[in-house]
Amino acid sequence: MQLELAVLDWIQLHLRCGFFDWLMPFVSGLSNHGEIWILFAAILLLIRQQRKYGVSTACALTLDLTACNIVLKPLVGRIRPFAFRPDLSLLVPPPGDASFPSGHTAAAFAVVFALKTAGSPLWRPVLALSAATAFSRLYLYVHWPTDILGGILLGAAVGWAGAKLAEVLLRRPSQS
Repeated sequence: MQLELAVLDWIQLHLRCGFFDWLMPFVSGLSNHGEIWILFAAILLLIRQQRKYGVSTACALTLDLTACNIVLKPLVGRIRPFAFRPDLSLLVPPPGDASFPSGHTAAAFAVVFALKTAGSPLWRPVLALSAATAFSRLYLYVHWPTDILGGILLGAAVGWAGAKLAEVLLRRPSQS
């Protein structure tokens, strides 16, 4: 835990600035409750040529919600890092749920890996936003570095599984 606090403190000491103080809450806020990813999946579902990727993304997000928010966060119950730094002025309202894994990061990377596994080139720009989202959670002092790593790994697993589930769901029954 001391090493993780040192990483978070280093970010605060060396990277904190007015521009990031504005940008990081904005980037993080895009993923609150998964809204941007749900909207993204809905848009893909509406575009006929992208529907396969929309189904993959929707399946991945559903698996992520279950694994992260319903199973892992309550099971692990990790305290957030800002609780150890009461003098720190948070730039966002303090989250009320457990810290591990990072739900913002897990959802973002679930979309990346669902798109990549399903064969969509859209995974590359989504990766950029996902990486920024993950970093924002560290910058805002609301997640430990291992929460972020856990979110990436969980996102990879459910993203892959979501794309594979979509393949099964989208298979056309053979015509006899």
